[in-house]
Amino acid sequence: MLPIDAAAHSSRWRRRHPGEKALLGFGLTVLAVCLPPWPGAVLVAAATLAVLLGPAGVAPRQLWRAWRIPLGFCVTGAVPLLFQVGGAGGLVTLAPDGPAHAGQLLLRTSAASLGVLLFAFTTPVCDVLPRLVRAGVPAPVVDVALVMYRISFLLLDSVRRIREAQAARLGLTSRAAAWRSLAGLGATAFVRAFDRAARLQTGLTGRGYDGTLRVLVPRTEVSRRFLGATGALLAGLVALTLVLERLLP
Repeated sequence: MLPIDAAAHSSRWRRRHPGEKALLGFGLTVLAVCLPPWPGAVLVAAATLAVLLGPAGVAPRQLWRAWRIPLGFCVTGAVPLLFQVGGAGGLVTLAPDGPAHAGQLLLRTSAASLGVLLFAFTTPVCDVLPRLVRAGVPAPVVDVALVMYRISFLLLDSVRRIREAQAARLGLTSRAAAWRSLAGLGATAFVRAFDRAARLQTGLTGRGYDGTLRVLVPRTEVSRRFLGATGALLAGLVALTLVLERLLP
């Protein structure tokens, strides 16, 4: 199991309705995209971090390990805005408003990624996918997503075991040996993927699979207090942004 999935299953908000957490997480994400980068995105990022580290109970180290990957994409996407191609200055020069545009993009995307992580750290995938059928998503699409979600963990476990076996047999002692081990790892994982899929199909057929995976979903009541607090937080962020935008230069 991935660390973020383990954190979601042990989250303080594990028993809350996914709709509540979706409204909070994706609401913060929408605000990060729609509000002005300064001070809107900064306020949204600060509020999201406070919720993650406070009521949601996410450990700072776990949050950083998960956030650093999307943060790297945010930085990579902002760097090209610093330059312009062509013009009187040469083939590649610094853009006149490049730092401002890059900073705005970085603020928006980093704050938006925190909103998505808030939902991911508090809501396991197995709680979301079965409810998508009630939301109008076709059942076969949800079934495929459930199967792929299950197979992904099986393959990751197989890759880990193969890697450990290669390391125990001195398969990583040199660069040439590491490349040979990597090729063998890819080939073995490819074969095992088909084997796992065939075994899964056989198991489903033996259990009377008729094209629909029926999953028991725990009944969870929607908390009006949580929804009210979420609405107050989102509205407060919008109001505070509008006020600070007039006061700050």
